[in-house]
Amino acid sequence: MHIRIQNLVKKFGETVALKGVSLEIQSQELFFLLGPSGCGKTTLLRLLAGFYQPDAGELLFGDENMAGIPPHRRNTAMVFQNYALWPHMTVAENVAYGLDVRGVTGSNRKQRVSEALGIVQMEPYADRSPNQLSGGQQQRVALARALVIKPDVLLLDEPLSNLDAKLRLEMREEIRRIHDQTRITTVYVTHDQKEALSLANRMAVLRDGQVEQIGEPRTVYREPANRFVADFIGETNWYPAEITAFVGAEATLKTQFGLFQAASTKPRKAGDKVLLGIRPEAVEIGNGPCNELNTIIRHVSYLGEVEQYGLELAPGILMKAFEQNPAEIRLVGAPLQVHVRPANALLMNH
Repeated sequence: MHIRIQNLVKKFGETVALKGVSLEIQSQELFFLLGPSGCGKTTLLRLLAGFYQPDAGELLFGDENMAGIPPHRRNTAMVFQNYALWPHMTVAENVAYGLDVRGVTGSNRKQRVSEALGIVQMEPYADRSPNQLSGGQQQRVALARALVIKPDVLLLDEPLSNLDAKLRLEMREEIRRIHDQTRITTVYVTHDQKEALSLANRMAVLRDGQVEQIGEPRTVYREPANRFVADFIGETNWYPAEITAFVGAEATLKTQFGLFQAASTKPRKAGDKVLLGIRPEAVEIGNGPCNELNTIIRHVSYLGEVEQYGLELAPGILMKAFEQNPAEIRLVGAPLQVHVRPANALLMNH
């Protein structure tokens, strides 16, 4: 199902939750709505479900305008973050609930319940009650209940937020597998950047009811539209800088810690004031072809697979850096030479 959203506005009293949102979601796409609390992502999901009606703009499923179409006539299914399973029903009865509402009975009902439980790998648990299941298993049942009606659009509202870190990782892979198997157009709301980056075909980053950027995860991460997107989708060190030269697609910058080379996707000119962004993982330890920085280690945090450093570039100027799979013990106060490749730097208008 192809979804087209044009200039969508939603108000709650004096509060404008969505301010003219426009985007398209392709058929069979796993599309993420990402942003901080209060940005409008859940409001947009509920507009897609039909729980809210827009105050202005258009929402189309295929060629059909959804204005005034109630939820039960949209053939959408929503999975909530609290699972919303009936405690007095078995797993199979919970999954069959949507079919019962639609009047599906007999062998067809039994077959579809079995198919949906098979997709989420929960068939052996059909006769159990939800309170006999783990959080991850309950989430699978909630997914099966959504899938059993064969929706045109699957809506996921922060479905993994109640799970612990290990289960979240497992369920990410399950959601990817289920989407690859069913190819249902899926809209997934989250504030978890890692979920979005690891699962999405494309994503929209929202702020204050507006879309800041739409794109594939790698593009949004490596080429953020603005500082808000860069900071929300990952960590970034920011430094004021002035362009002294621009040749080809590479800028020479004057910074508080010396000259620095940075690639730029936009044309720049000498004298431009910019912000130089350096992601912690872009900092490489040791000598490099350019952008070598002689630093002092001011802070160390060992996290197993990664070590985090607070590096002093110049008096009072710090930079966070990550080292993957750290083997060498580095001490606070020790010098450390690092470098950053020009292609891994971000440039933003000041």
